[in-house]
Order: sequence, then C-alpha cells, then structure tokens
Amino acid sequence: MQLKGLVRVFAIALIIICVYQLSFTFFVKFYESGVEKKATAWINKFPKPTTKYPNQPIAQEIYKDSLETLKNKYVQKILDSTKNTKIAFGLTTYRNAKEKELLLGLDLQGGMSVSMEVGLDGLLRALANYTKDPLFNNALNNAIQQKANSSDNLITLFIKAFTTANPNQNLAPYFSYKSNGLIKNNSTNDQVITYLKTRSEEAFKNTLRILQTRIDRFGLSSPTINPDPEKGRINIELAGITDKERVRNYLQSTANLQFFEMYTLESIDIQNALVASDKAIQGYLNGISLDSLNLVDTAGFKDSARDKLNANPLFKVLQVSQPYQDKAKKTIFPSEFGYVIAKDTAKLNEYLNYSFFKNKYPSNLKFVYGKSIENEKNKIVFYPVYAIKTLDNGQAPLEGDHVANAGQDYDEHGKIAIKMNMDNPGTFIWARLTTANKNKPIAIVLDNTVYSAPTVNEPITTGNSQISGNYSVKEAQDLADILQSGKLPAPAKIVQEHQVGPTLGKAAIKGGALSFFISFIIIFVLMLLYYNTGGWVANIALILNLIFTIGILSSLGFTLTAPGIAGLVLTIGMAVDTNVIIFERIKEELLRNSSTITSIKIGYTKSLAPVLDAHVTTLLTSIILAYFGLGPVLGFATTQIIGIILSLFCGILVSRLITDIYTNKKRSFEYFTPLSKRIFKHASFKFIEYRKYAYIISCFVFIGGIAAYFNGFDKGVEFAGGRSYTIKFDQPVNQDAMREELKLIFNENPIIKTVDTRNQVNITTSYKINETAKNIDSIVEYQLYTGVQKYLPEGTNYKTFITTYVQSSQKVLPSISEDLKSGATKATIFALIIICLYIFIRFRDWRYSLGTIFSLLHDVLITLIVFSFCRKIVPFPLEIDQYFIAAILTVIGFSMNDTVIVYDRIREDSKLMVGDSNSTIINRAINETLSRTIMTSFTVFITILVLFIFGGEVTRGFAFAMLIGVVTGTYSSMFVAAPVLVDFAKNKPLGKK
Repeated sequence: MQLKGLVRVFAIALIIICVYQLSFTFFVKFYESGVEKKATAWINKFPKPTTKYPNQPIAQEIYKDSLETLKNKYVQKILDSTKNTKIAFGLTTYRNAKEKELLLGLDLQGGMSVSMEVGLDGLLRALANYTKDPLFNNALNNAIQQKANSSDNLITLFIKAFTTANPNQNLAPYFSYKSNGLIKNNSTNDQVITYLKTRSEEAFKNTLRILQTRIDRFGLSSPTINPDPEKGRINIELAGITDKERVRNYLQSTANLQFFEMYTLESIDIQNALVASDKAIQGYLNGISLDSLNLVDTAGFKDSARDKLNANPLFKVLQVSQPYQDKAKKTIFPSEFGYVIAKDTAKLNEYLNYSFFKNKYPSNLKFVYGKSIENEKNKIVFYPVYAIKTLDNGQAPLEGDHVANAGQDYDEHGKIAIKMNMDNPGTFIWARLTTANKNKPIAIVLDNTVYSAPTVNEPITTGNSQISGNYSVKEAQDLADILQSGKLPAPAKIVQEHQVGPTLGKAAIKGGALSFFISFIIIFVLMLLYYNTGGWVANIALILNLIFTIGILSSLGFTLTAPGIAGLVLTIGMAVDTNVIIFERIKEELLRNSSTITSIKIGYTKSLAPVLDAHVTTLLTSIILAYFGLGPVLGFATTQIIGIILSLFCGILVSRLITDIYTNKKRSFEYFTPLSKRIFKHASFKFIEYRKYAYIISCFVFIGGIAAYFNGFDKGVEFAGGRSYTIKFDQPVNQDAMREELKLIFNENPIIKTVDTRNQVNITTSYKINETAKNIDSIVEYQLYTGVQKYLPEGTNYKTFITTYVQSSQKVLPSISEDLKSGATKATIFALIIICLYIFIRFRDWRYSLGTIFSLLHDVLITLIVFSFCRKIVPFPLEIDQYFIAAILTVIGFSMNDTVIVYDRIREDSKLMVGDSNSTIINRAINETLSRTIMTSFTVFITILVLFIFGGEVTRGFAFAMLIGVVTGTYSSMFVAAPVLVDFAKNKPLGKK
C-alpha cells in the first residue's frame, strides 16, 4: 500500500513538473508568434522603392537586403529589447522562459554544425622557434600527412615520426630556446613530450575560449559547444545560422593578441568629440537631413519619424563612465569610455559607423568592446566600450608573439596578479610603450576584444611585467593563458561541417510531427481494438510516457533533433510493449478460468522478469549508442534511454496503480475482443521440427553476408569522407547527364542520387577534400554551381544558388571519417558482447548466449545484404552512416526484446515440465508467447512504417533498416535463437532447477 501511495505521489509530481516545464515552450512560441505578426505588419508599412527617388535610404536598404531578412532583423531586435518583458500571465520574463524552452536542433530549424580541430602544427613550429632543420620539418610533415587518415593527436604522431626516423637524436635542443627555461638542451625526450602535451592542452583551452567568444557574437539563442580535449576537437552547433561563409572565415581565423595605447575621457578634445557626435546624430535624426530623405510622397512618414526622435541618442545607449578620486584626492578617468547594454549594441554599432560620427574623432581612434559583464541581480548583460589608439596603418605597436611567458602569480602584497615576460624585441618595444604611457592604461586585446586595460605605474625596461588588479584566481589564470596564447599559433580548422537550410528544417519538423501524430493515433486505436477496455490502461501509460519523456528532455536542456523525433515515434511503439507483455499474460490466466483479480495479480508478477530483461537489453544498446554517437544520433539515443526507463515506470507501476484503483471499486477491465479471442488461440506450431529449414535459410544468410561485403555498400559522406550537397531544382534533372558534366569539373565520378522527390538530388564528391586553403570550401561550391548551372533558371547567380537551391551540405575530412568508422565498429562489437554477457549472467547457461549471438548476427547480416544489393533498386539512398549504425544497434536491442521473452518462458516452463524433452518445452514456450511476440513486433513495425512513409528524408534510411530488423528479429527469436538450445548440449536441462 505504501508503494502504491509513493507511485501515486511520484506520478502526480512528475506530471506537474513536466507540464510546468513544457509550458515555457508554449508561452515562448505564443509570444514569438505575436512578435512575428508585429514584424510582418511593420514591414508591410515600408514605402516601396521607386525610380523617382533612387536615393531614398529605405529603398536602398530594401534593395540591399530582402524583405524577409529585414523582418528577421526586426524580430530579433524586438526580442532582444524585450527579454525582461513579463509573459505567461506575468509569471515569468521572456528571457527566463526562453532559457527553459525545449530546444530544437539545427536539422529542425536550419543552421550549421562544425567539428573543429586545433591546428597543432603551427604550435610545434612556434615552440621550435620556426627551425629550418630538415630532420624536424620532415618529421612534422610526415605527421601532418598521417593525421589526414588518423584520429591520433598530432603531437603523438610527430614524436613517433621523429624518433622513428632519428632514433639517436634528442628533441630538447629544438624547444629549449622558446621554453623559458622549462626545457634544457640536455632534457630527455620524455620531458619534452610532457612539455609539448602541456602546451597543446593550453592551446586547446585558449582556442576553445576564443571560439566561445566569437560564437557569442553571432547572437544565437542556443549555440552548443562540446569540446573533446582527447582528440583535440571542438564540436559546435549553430542553429539559425544562414551565412556559412561568414562562419567558416570567422571561426577559422587566427587569434590576434595585441597591445594598444588608449584614449580616455581625460582629454578635453575627446570629451568635446563625444558631445559633438551625439549632437550630430541627434541632428541627423531630428530632421536636419530629413528633407533629403525624399519621403514627400509617403504621407505621414515625417510625423512618424519625428515622433521617434529623442534627445541625446548616443548617451541613451552609451552610459558614459564617470571620473572618480583616488586616496590622494587625484581625479582618475576610467580606461573604458562607458558601458552599453547587450540589446543596444546593434544601435551603438549603427551610430559608430556613421561617417559624420567618425569625423569627430582622431583618425587612429578605434572603438572596441570588452568582455561581457552580467549584473547578478537583474541578469542584464553589459559590454564596456574602449577607445584604442592604433598606428597609422591601423595595427598595434606590440603584437602578442613577443610574449615569451605568462602565468598567474601573486604580487608583493599577496594579491592575485599576472606575471608576463617579453622576448628581446618585445622588451625594447614594451619599454618604449610603457615609458610613453606612464600612469595611463594600455589595452590587452585578443580577437578585437579588450580583455584587460591595466594602468602603467612605472616604465618597464626589463621585459618582466606584473599586471595587478581585482582579479579572481580564475580570471587571472584566464588572462595569463590569453597572454601565453600570443605565442601559440594554434588556430582551429573545420574538419567536419553540416549545414541544413531552413526549408529543409521546416520539412523535417512537419514530417516528424506528422509521423508522431499518426503513430500515436494508430497505436491508441489498436490497443482498444485488441485489448478492449484494458487498452485504456495502456493508452494512459502511453500518454504519460510521452509527456514525461518530452518534459524531462526539456528540463534537462537536451536538444530535440529529427532523429530525436524518430526516437519519440519509436518510443510510442515500445511504450506499449510492457503492457502488451503483461496483458497477454493476464489473458493466459483468464483462459485458465482464473478470476480477474487473480489473473491480474499473476499477470503483473510473472511478467516482471521478461519485461525487465526485454527493456534492459534495449537500454544497454541505447547507452552504447549514446556513448559512441555524435550529434543527431546522440539525440536519438538520449530520447530512447529516457523513453525506455519511463516505459518501465509507466508500464509496470502506473498501469498497476490505475488497474488497482479501478478494480477496487468492484469493476474490472475486459482484455478480450472478438479479434483477440481468435488470433493465436491454442497455437501449437512445430517450430523446432522445422528448424533444419531455418538453418538452411541461415546458411544462405551467412553466404549472402559474405557476398554483400564483396558487392560493396554506398557509404555516407561521414564514413567515406568528402562533401555532400542536397540540391532542389525547379524541375526533375537528368542524373546521368549531370554526372558526366560534373565529372569534367571534379575529375572524378560524383555520386548523384534522388532524394525524396525527382527534382531533389544529393551530390557527393571527394574533390579537393584534402586541400586546406582558407577558401577551399567556396571554391568547391563555385565549381559545383558551374557544373549544375544549366539546370538552374536563367540568371541565377552563385549566391542565389547557395542560399535558395542548396538545401543542405556536409563536409567530412578523411581523418574524421576514419574516426567515425572506428567508433561505429567498436560500438557494434561492444553491443554484441554486452548483450551476450547479460544473457549469460541472466540465464546462467552458455547456450542462451550462443543462441543470442547467432540470432543477432542473423539480423545484422540480413540488413547488410539488403543495403548492399538493393541500394541501386530502391528510390531512396541506402547508405552506411551513423543513422545506419543507430538502426543496427536499435535492432540488436529490439531483437533481444523478443528473444528474452521466449527465453524467459522457456526457463519458466522447464521448471514446470520436468521430464519433457527440450524440444517439447521450447515449442510450448514459443507458442505460448507467440501472441506476445507478434503484438510487440507489430506495434513497433507499424510506428516505424509510419516514420518511413511520413518522417522525411533525414530518417528514411534509418527507418528502412529498422523495418528490416523488426521482421528479421521476430523471425530469428523463434527460428534461430530458440532452436540452438536444442542442438547444443541436447541432454542438458534448459532451466536452473
């Protein structure tokens, strides 16, 4: 009774929590929909551009950007400026609700994901003082070549290449000069290796920090950054990004550490310039140039414009820093000009770019932002604004490559400080710079962001500096790392890239939602048709399972992807499996003329073991998939794991609670319908007697598996390496002709396949995949545009082709593809081992594990055979990629779902049928569980079929593999796994007595 009370309380609490969590998503979407309507109304009021007034600024802006782009900017501007607006009946702010909403992956809303690898070759050359020694450079070049097809760290490959080619050569002399005493000429190779690994770790952390700062500037609501220090890679997802060239250039550019002199408001001229520029902006907005806007034919616009005019526009967005007095009553002017709220940075940038604004200041003055500051009370984010003094050529007087060493330390008063040493040329420049700026700040700028602006107390002529301030240990260590990075040129390069256009993302949402809805309706109705009123228990459990799964995904901050929706669809099929197993056992007891109460009690009790076994095997494969999976596949695995755990809770505990509450009122559920009474009634098929025919089929399967290996497979770009583009044309295209035309451009045969519709094709090529030029991606894309230009409407330019016709693109370098293939192989083998080990521990009989191995190999091989021999027949791609591996692992888990149900019944019957032959026991067990096996398989099959038909192209290959696996898994559990128990150790009992 206590357990039932606990289940009731926990279920109610979970319902409240999940509904509360999902409400944020509802309120955010409702609010954003209102903003969208407001933006649409705003854009519709714009005067249309005319030839009569070609200089009209509004017309120019419309010409420059599309109306849709303008609207999106306006939407973002409103959302940024209303983050603290109360929504949801005034219970929360938009900002708080946005942070708690269910996140959508880039494959659902469009965007770009990249995997970046920290370029350690530049780091090694810098640490070796750019030596010209051929022994060093040959070893490094060899390591770089090996890295193209290896997942090993470049440091490891370099050490191996150098010591192999030069076994008697010491590495220390190459690195002693720039190590600041950490490496001596007589240091051992092991010491050098430790030093290099430490420096590479520092480079990785600094690169990660720089990338995080850069990504923040994109202004995205939910960027995802996942560092992998072991492999030296950083995986980034940027949902909503459309300008992929900007992303490539911005993320891959080398970080630039610089030291600048500064302008402060201590200068009267600068103060006057600030006031003058504010008046100039006000005058411009206030109508001094209003007549020049040529808006005389847009009635009411002048009045509307004047209504918006405000005094002091610059000072409304820029909060100017005020001077203060130190202990000696001396007036101190802060190093920063002032502060700007994050939402006002766009407006300030607009003002800063006005030519009449710039003309008020010295030509070598440049405004830059500092690191963001968040107010702890109201969570408002500010940016300090600095004015740095550049050289006449726009450069800095001192670059970061002159920093020899830096580290967090303490000053003579015990306060946290940063120690910094310059090299010889840097010492001379630093001395001149600090002498000229005594008692003035100097800006330390990385990647065009001011990280610190310490004041020079005394000229520093030795090159050894100490930066003091109110730093925490972490802040000081971060700044020290940034200073150190000035001599660690380790930019990151994109080794894997995937872009999804917003149109394809919307199609994925539509397809996923449709397949989810249809699957739910079919399973809901099926439960009622097959289990009568008892089906309501399964349906209530199903509804709760889905609410709990989505609510927990949202509350834990997981991102919902297209494969994640596939996981939800699959969860619908598997969520009712628990109830199917239980209901079938209850029906068995009712047929034995047991009372309803007794049948329910026995049904739940005796179903516990097979339910747990079936779910644990599926859970194990999902965990393995989550461990080895990346990106979308990880989203699928996560959804599966949560769904499986909740299926146990809802199917066993919540269902039992509902049943007991109902039956305690002297009512009872009906578990039979005319349909379910007739199906498999008194089934007595001779499965074991026909096992030899099944063995013959299995032999053909194994032969077919070998043949499939030699026949080959279509590898997805993830496993083959290369670039892949999905392009949607206005009309169907001739693939053979297109292939021949692209062959002339790429000097290879590209793979061209129809995707979803006849006018949408996928083109895969390895053209220039190993080249590393900065603009190589754009070069390949332009070549692709040239090759397909004849299939585009006349006048379509390159930019329109990329933004409109290319629906998605993907790039995978060979080193990544090898890593992915290795991970996929390990995941599959590991899953097979873990499942067999679990079966052995659970049943304490090696024959059960052997039957499991044969059954699973049977399922995997049939799937491989179909993907090999049918890849040129079916009208959709059958590729070996991460989705295929996800399907294989899911099939492995699901196949064991059926197999352990049979195994559990064999073990149970073997204790009751002492003295009967193993063949008799197994036949009876399979027949007794036949209805259960078919129903569990059918519910999963029907949901996967719906996903296959309506789910869209992203999950079609996955769904097809799953359809094959469900059918073969059902067959193998009855005709492969069970018969093995008969033919191995024939005289040995089947169950533990």
